[in-house]
This record gives sequence, C-alpha cells and structure tokens, in this order.
Amino acid sequence: MTENALGIYEKALPQSLTWEEKFNLVHDLGFNFIEFSIDESDERLARLDWTREERQEFRDAMWKTNSRINTMMLSGHRRYPLGSKDPVIRQKSLEMMQKAIDLAVDLGIRNIQMAGYDVFYEEKTVNSRELFVENLKKCVEMAAKKMVMLSIETMDDLFLNSMEKIDYLKTMIHSPWLQCYPDLGNITAWPENNVAYDLETNVDNIAAVHLKDTKAVTPTSKGQFKNVPFGEGCVDFEGTLRTLARLDYSGSYTIEMWGGDNGDSDPLAEVRAAKQYFDDLFEKVGITQEPVVK
Repeated sequence: MTENALGIYEKALPQSLTWEEKFNLVHDLGFNFIEFSIDESDERLARLDWTREERQEFRDAMWKTNSRINTMMLSGHRRYPLGSKDPVIRQKSLEMMQKAIDLAVDLGIRNIQMAGYDVFYEEKTVNSRELFVENLKKCVEMAAKKMVMLSIETMDDLFLNSMEKIDYLKTMIHSPWLQCYPDLGNITAWPENNVAYDLETNVDNIAAVHLKDTKAVTPTSKGQFKNVPFGEGCVDFEGTLRTLARLDYSGSYTIEMWGGDNGDSDPLAEVRAAKQYFDDLFEKVGITQEPVVK
C-alpha cells in the first residue's frame, strides 16, 4: 500500500479562527496539513506583504501545534494574470510571484500551486498565451533560485485543462522546479480528456493532487467546477485513486472545499463527511494515510 499525506484546503474551515486554532482543528479532523490560500481578494493578497513579525507569529503557531503547510494555492493571478495585455498588470503578476516565493520560504512551504490561466477576465489571444509563457519562464527562474516548486493546476478553463498540456509547457521551460498539480475534478469534467491516460503518462510531473468533484462539460452545459458534493459529480474517484496507487504516487492529496468561505451553516460537518468519504476510498484502493502527529 502507498502512504500519502492528506490535507484540507484552508477555505473549507471556519474563517473566524486564529491560525493556532486552525492548526489544532486540522489535526482533530484527521488531516496532515492545511493548504494555504493567496487568492484574488484584497484580504488574502495582503498576506504577501506580511511583516517579519507576522510571519514569525504564523511560524510559531505552526511549531507550537506541530503542524505544517505543504502547499500554497496562489490563485491571485486570476486578478493579475501573467498574460495580461496591460504591462502594469503583468509587472504586478511578477511582483506577486516573487513575494509568494519569499513568503513560502519564510513559512516553510515547499510547493506553490499556480492557476493555469493565461488570462481570466480578458480576451484570450495568441499574444496572451505568448506573454504567459514568457512570464512563466521568469517565475520558474525566481522559484529555482529559492528552491521552491511551482506546480500548475489543471484548470476549469480550456487553456491548461490537462496534464498533457502542462507537460507540453515543460518542453519550452526546462526546469525541475516546474511541475503539475492535477485537480481530478477539473481533468474529469472535460470530455476530451482520457483521465487514466493523462495520469499514467504524466505521473512523473505530479507534485500534488487536488480531490474535488465536478459536473461535466457538455454541448449544453458549461459544467460545474465548484461546490459539487463528493459522489454527486462525474469524477470516478475509486478509479483515479486506484490508478495513482498502482503508479506508486506518494505525494500529497488535498481535499478542496469552500464551506468556510461560503459561510455554510456547518462547514465542519461537511469536512468530516468528506474525510470519511476519502477514508473509505483510500482503504478500498490500497492507500494508507500518513499518521497524524499532534
């Protein structure tokens, strides 16, 4: 049996808690780590400018609770994309990346998950793609200097919606510090993807895996990429997890949920139900979760 760490996305948890309370809660819920969020909101983007004292307070809370953060989800590039036609926004995107890398070093985060969009709110063009590739190369160079992994998530967007497409990017940007962060829901939702083949042919590029359910894109539907209860979407979790176990994937898994950020009435009940759902599947397919050390 393979052994893997299992984490929970920060946005699944009640947002009123202190960091020390969140770390303790993550252990109590049976997870090995929490995934840290730098999204496009002003509140979370401000974390990039934490003072030395704020960073120390965060590290102290981790140390006190015997906790860790495996991954940072840097989705703030939706707002400030690498491929923007506006040079001011592109410069902002690069500054964000340098700050995120420096913050990751200070907080002991090993892996920054990047959103695989050339642009999100602008029109996609050949030029937006080219600008994205040019600036991604700069980002990888920044990360390599600090020995921080950048891993691109497979997206709810045609631009980079499979590991195969991310692997092609790697033929243009040669670095061990650029890898892939597959989201099993996002990969599955796109009908053109052969999910098992995508996993098999790109397993060497997988830095971490997101566990999320989705509803499929069809000729009459744009699909649903968020807030789909586990087991009610199109993802064959048993099949994909069994495939990853056969391939001896030993990296981490993160359950991606938004209950806390959504203000749901009982987000912890949702998290507990999701944890049980994957506990049962892990046992069924031969995956052992890393022991939780409190």
